[in-house]
Amino acid sequence: MSVVPLLKLENVSKDFYGNTVLSSVNFSLEKGTILGLVGENGAGKTTLMHILFGMSDIVDTGGYGGRVYFDGEPVRFKTPFEALDAGLGMVHQEFSLIPGFTAYENIMLNREPSKPNPIVEVFGSRFATLQRDVMQKRAEKTIAKLGVNIAPDTIVEEMTVAHKQFTEIAREIDRDYVKLIVLDEPTAVLAESEAEILLSALRRLASEGISIIFISHRLREVIQVADSIVVLRDGQVVKDTPNKGVSVTDVTTWMVGREIDTSHKTEKRKLAGEGFRVDHLWVDMPGETVQDVSFSMRSGEIFGIGGLAGQGKLGIPNGVMGLYAAGGSVFIEGKKIPVGNPKSMLDAGVAFVSEDRRSVGLLLDESLDWNIAFTAMQLKKEYLRMFFGGLFGIRDEKSMRSVAEGYIRKLEIKCVGAKQPAKELSGGNQQKVCLAKAFALNPRLLFVSEPTRGIDVGAKKIVLDTLKRYNREQGMTIMMVSSELEELRSICDRIAIVDEGRIAGILNADEPAAEFGRLMSGIGTA
Repeated sequence: MSVVPLLKLENVSKDFYGNTVLSSVNFSLEKGTILGLVGENGAGKTTLMHILFGMSDIVDTGGYGGRVYFDGEPVRFKTPFEALDAGLGMVHQEFSLIPGFTAYENIMLNREPSKPNPIVEVFGSRFATLQRDVMQKRAEKTIAKLGVNIAPDTIVEEMTVAHKQFTEIAREIDRDYVKLIVLDEPTAVLAESEAEILLSALRRLASEGISIIFISHRLREVIQVADSIVVLRDGQVVKDTPNKGVSVTDVTTWMVGREIDTSHKTEKRKLAGEGFRVDHLWVDMPGETVQDVSFSMRSGEIFGIGGLAGQGKLGIPNGVMGLYAAGGSVFIEGKKIPVGNPKSMLDAGVAFVSEDRRSVGLLLDESLDWNIAFTAMQLKKEYLRMFFGGLFGIRDEKSMRSVAEGYIRKLEIKCVGAKQPAKELSGGNQQKVCLAKAFALNPRLLFVSEPTRGIDVGAKKIVLDTLKRYNREQGMTIMMVSSELEELRSICDRIAIVDEGRIAGILNADEPAAEFGRLMSGIGTA
């Protein structure tokens, strides 16, 4: 007797305006199992999930080819609500929580238990009284399934990024009759210890009969948690295999069609004098508060900042650049710059690539050339045709297109051209556009925050190699913030570890990993 898979895809194909993004995709997922779905940025993973959930970008562009079977029945969802009603849930890369609501209000959103009152008889059910005690208890029970400690009444905007991610996941597993959950880069914002907690929770959910599609560029986690692995390359399934004896090197080779060198080599360099210094910096960034931080960077150095999520590492560049309230002193090559003043920092030759590429880094509805040239146009009057002695100017479309096409080649940005809107690119390619925008400023000092978050191994290598090349060839001083220690160790000269809003210690990148672990855990200082 054959077992009917929970999910089965047969020859699923999709094109956007003549551009094929999926071609004859076939695979299946059994009940109560975890499928690791991997591929480079632009391989088609997001499009495939949008097909499953009946997203508007699929429905409004002619649908798709092939068949999808869910729980033995053919389905073709026209809206995400139909998919939710059928038992599918999805946690996207970008948060979809309501910031001013509590954890339990977000988890129970649109499914709130209520009780009638006299007003309901007159004005209808929307005036029913919410049973908040029931909502809190149910949310608390759901959160406990994930093995984390989040108070149900915590307001989302006051949470750490990691807690927001767990709240998103809790919302999906709390739904009645959930059968399949799709997690798109769920550990990208988590520290290693938090990721371990999540992976353990996913195994428990699978043991309870819930199927999971786990999409991640952290290949070690995929191998650690998945029962089977499906690899997409250029819109096609190039490997569908049980996860037995599979290595990271195997998956990497399947993904990119070539071997990737994952070894990390550091080099000793003689660097110039002080290029950047902060003294007694404090930053009031929710979930990433900085208490009292002092450090200096040498000119031409790549200086890494690491630490666990919520300890303050993200607060440092955001506070210095003025995105959150901050105080203390900042010096660039000995000259004092006002803290928290974005224009003063930009005028001093500083560029910033934020960890929040969608809200801070990009003009999503605008074209790639406009995104890349915009800041340089504002600050330096570049990519403009000036008239009447510089009294006014208009955009120089030719120079904008030229600079955009140059960075598209250098960073291998997968797109249809410089006029494509940024919102149509995959997350990893959007990140490359953010880097291109910063490079277009020709900065003396570059802050990059989580530059490879949520991007695949091939794109990650391009980003890191590009940062290293600009540092070596142009002498650009770089401060790089990352949650991945090995990533920092691969290109940085020195690394500062932030713990509880303070610098726990600064080590050379070639120090043993255990020493960095001690600093992260608060055991010792250096």
